[in-house]
Amino acid sequence: MQSLVLLIWLGLCAAQDARQRRIANLLTLGVGALALVYLLYCGTTWMGAAAEQGGWACLVALAFTLPGYFMGRMGAGDVKLMTALGLATDGTSLLGIFIGAGVASLVWILLAPRLWLHMSQGVRQRLRYMAPSMSKKLPFAPFVLIGFLLALPWIH
Repeated sequence: MQSLVLLIWLGLCAAQDARQRRIANLLTLGVGALALVYLLYCGTTWMGAAAEQGGWACLVALAFTLPGYFMGRMGAGDVKLMTALGLATDGTSLLGIFIGAGVASLVWILLAPRLWLHMSQGVRQRLRYMAPSMSKKLPFAPFVLIGFLLALPWIH
């Protein structure tokens, strides 16, 4: 059940990021605040890990995303998304999701030039920020969603 809630949340974030190149604060800060309240109240993360693991995952998320933000490769929404995800999961899950997102983005960069030509114009217009020409600064949330799906078998 917890994985389904995270999957829906990541799906909403990914859809908004792919279409608008931004993620609403309500989605990132709101879920981050809920995850923090749950962590402090229950003593575990949303996915059942110890509170300390959620705290460390939050710090790991910041360590992974803040350099990208300062270099202009990631947006503030991506930092908030990964931080909220860290508070809701644990370090191992977050690392698996991050690795999966990296692999998915690499696959997209390699395959997008060929796939993009065969997509309908309506799909290309809706996902214009995912275009191969945007490879320097692609939306990150769609790849986080794919990373979550790839890491799901190992997330408990």
